[in-house]
Amino acid sequence: PSPPSVSRHTNRLINEKSPYLLQHAHNPVDWYPWGQEAFDKAKRENKVIFLSVGYSTCHWCHVMEEESFKSKEIGEIMNKHFVCIKVDREERPDVDKVYMTFVQATSGGGGWPMSVWLTPDLKPFAGGTYFPPEDRFHRVGFRTVLLRIAEQWKENKDALLESSHRILEALRQTSEIHVQGQESPPPSKEVMDTCLQQLSRSYDEDYGGFSQAPKFPTPVNLNFLFTYWALNRTTPEGARALQMALHTLKMMAHGGIHDHIGQGFHRYSTDQHWHVPHFEKMLYDQGQLAAVYSRAFQISGDEFFADVARDILLYVSRDLSDQAGGFYSAEDADSYPTTTSKEKREGAFCVWEAKELQALLPDPVEGATEGTTLGDIFMHHYGVKENGNVDPMQDPHEELKGKNVLIAQCSPELTAARFGLEPGRLDALLQECRHRLCTARAQRPRPHLDSKMLAAWNGLMISGFAQAGAALAEQGYVHRAAQAAAFLRTHLFDPDSGRLLRSCYRGKDNSVEQSAVPIQGFLEDYVFVIQALFDLYEASLEQDWLEWALHLQHMQDKLFWDPKGFAYFSSEAGDPSLLLRLKGDQDGAEPTANSVTVTNLLRAACYSGHMDWVERAGQILAAFSERLQKIPIALPEMARATGIFHHTLKQVVICGDPQGEDTKEMLHCVRSVFSPNKVLMLADGDSTGFLYRQLPFLASLERKDGKATAYLCSNFTCSLPVTSSQELRGMLSP
Repeated sequence: PSPPSVSRHTNRLINEKSPYLLQHAHNPVDWYPWGQEAFDKAKRENKVIFLSVGYSTCHWCHVMEEESFKSKEIGEIMNKHFVCIKVDREERPDVDKVYMTFVQATSGGGGWPMSVWLTPDLKPFAGGTYFPPEDRFHRVGFRTVLLRIAEQWKENKDALLESSHRILEALRQTSEIHVQGQESPPPSKEVMDTCLQQLSRSYDEDYGGFSQAPKFPTPVNLNFLFTYWALNRTTPEGARALQMALHTLKMMAHGGIHDHIGQGFHRYSTDQHWHVPHFEKMLYDQGQLAAVYSRAFQISGDEFFADVARDILLYVSRDLSDQAGGFYSAEDADSYPTTTSKEKREGAFCVWEAKELQALLPDPVEGATEGTTLGDIFMHHYGVKENGNVDPMQDPHEELKGKNVLIAQCSPELTAARFGLEPGRLDALLQECRHRLCTARAQRPRPHLDSKMLAAWNGLMISGFAQAGAALAEQGYVHRAAQAAAFLRTHLFDPDSGRLLRSCYRGKDNSVEQSAVPIQGFLEDYVFVIQALFDLYEASLEQDWLEWALHLQHMQDKLFWDPKGFAYFSSEAGDPSLLLRLKGDQDGAEPTANSVTVTNLLRAACYSGHMDWVERAGQILAAFSERLQKIPIALPEMARATGIFHHTLKQVVICGDPQGEDTKEMLHCVRSVFSPNKVLMLADGDSTGFLYRQLPFLASLERKDGKATAYLCSNFTCSLPVTSSQELRGMLSP
C-alpha cells in the first residue's frame, strides 16, 4: 500500500476481479461496477449515468484514462453530476453490444473507449467514443460534453427522456433478426458464389488480405475460402479461393504483424503491407490462426504453414497459459521502453534500433562475403534501416521514431545468395539471431497481461490446439487442449445448474478466483466451447468430451433459442438491466455465435442422431437469409456453413482397436486430409460406451478381415467398408 502521505483515491472498483476495472480503482472518479447499487443511486438522486466501456489492452482507453479519468478537476465534475459506471466489455459483451448498437446508430461510428450517457432507467440518450479532455480543433472536449449534458438534464429533462424512449424503440426495430415469411435456408451455391465475388473484389493482389489499411487477420474469411475450395476443387473459382487464402497467410507470416522474435500475432496492421501493427496480442486471434495455419498445411503440405502454427502455440503455451490449464485473454500494446522509463510507449517491447542489433550480433560469419556479420545478414533479411523502418504516416505520435519493426522482406534464397551462403546455413544463422534477440528482449519490462480467463476465448484456443494436434500429428498439442478443457469443466462450469460461467481470474499465489457473483455464460461461451469439445473429441477420441458437448448444446437451446423469429439471442432472457436481446449479425475478428452454431448443430446431430438439430441449423440460415444473399461478406462463417448444410456432413466411422497400428494409420489418414464436411468417430466395439448408446447403427458395422475398417456414412446410411488408407484418402478428397 502507498504511504499515508500520498493521498491516493480508491473507489469501489478495488473490489472487482477484472484487470481492466482494477486499472481504474485509483482514479479520482467515484466509479461503480455495472450493477444494482449504481442503478439505485441514479434513481434515488435522479442523476444521469455516465457509462464508460473498454478493455485492458485498448490503447485509446489508456489515453482517455490518463487525460481525463486521472484528472482531479474532471473527476469532480463527473462525481458531482453523474453516477459513473465502468464496464470491461470482455466480461460483459451483452452490455457492450446494447450500447454500441446505440452509438453506431446515432454517431455513424463505434469503438472503444465507448462513452454513453443514460437516464436512471438505463436508456441511452447521448454517446460517443474517445473524447479529448479539452476542446480541440474540430473536436469537442470531454469536460465541455459533461457540463452540457448536466445542464441539459437540469433544464430539459422531459425532452431527454422522451428522446431516449424514441431511440430505444427505433433500435428495437432495426436490430431485430427473424424469419421473414419464408422458412427455408437460402440457396447455398448462390450465397457461396456471391461471398467469393465480394471477397475477390476487396482482395489485395499484392499483399493479400481484404482491405487496404488497416488490415485485420480475419480468419473467418480464410476459413470460408478453404471450404469454398474444398467444395469446388476443380473449378477456376476454387483455385482462386485457395490462392487468395494461402497468399494472405504467407504475407501475414512474413509481416510485422507476426512477432518474429517472441512468436504469435499482433491484433492488426495499420498499413497495407502487414508491416506496422497495433501491438496488442489477443487470445482469440492466436486460437483461430493456429487452426487456420494448420488447415493451410493440410491442404498444401507446405511445412512453412505448420511452422507458423507451432510458433503461435509456443507463444500461447509460454506467455498466455495459467498453470491450472486455462488461457489468459491478452497482452497489451504499450509498455515501458526501459526499467527506468516513466512513460509507456506502444510497441516498446517489440521494436529495435539498428545500433542495438549491430551490438547484439557482431560476429563475423565464416564462408559469407568478406566482412559480413550476423547483424548484416539479419538486418538485410528483416528490412532494418539505420534511421528506423517505420513510415512517419504510420506513427502519428512518434513513438516508433528511429525504431524498426521486423518484416521478412526477402525470400531466404535471395538473402542467402546476396551473402554467398547456402539456404540451409542461412536458416540456422537467422535462428541463432532470433534466439539472441529473444534473450535480450526478455530484459525489457513486459507489457501488461490481462490474466482474466474467458470461456469463449478458451474455447477458440482449445480448438486451435486440438486442430493443430490432429493435422500436425502432435500429441502434445492434443494433451494441452484436453488440459484446458478440464480447466473449463472445473472452473467455468457449474455442475449443479449444468451451466457455463463467463470468466474466472488469476488470483494471489496463482490461484484461480471467481467473482462474488459469477457472470453466467453468454451464447458465445456455449458455442465456442461446444465447437472446442467436438474438435477435441476428433483429435483425442475421448468420448467424455462429446457427452459434455451435447449436454451444453441442450442447455444452449434452453437458454438462448428464439422460437418465434428463429436463431439464438446473444444473452439470456430475464436480466432487467438489459434493454435489448440482440443477435450478432457480423463475422468479424471473431465469428458471430449464430454462424458457428450452424456447424455445431450439424455435428451434434451426427454424434447423437438427434435430427431436430439439423432442422434448427436450417432455421438459423433462414433467419439470416436476406443478409446471406445480399452481403454474405459480412457473414463469411455463416456463408461457409450454408455450404456444409447443403452438402450434408459425412460421418467417417473407423472400426478398430484404438491402440492398433492399423487403426492409427487410418485415423492419421483422416486427420491429414482437409475435408470440411466430415465428422470423425471411432467405433471401438465397446457397446456400453456413450457413442454406441447414442447411435445404434454403429453396432452393425464391423471390421473386415479383422483389420481396421472405415465406413463413410451419410444420414446414418453407410458406404461399403474400406480397409486401405489410400482408398479412404480418395473418398475424403474427391
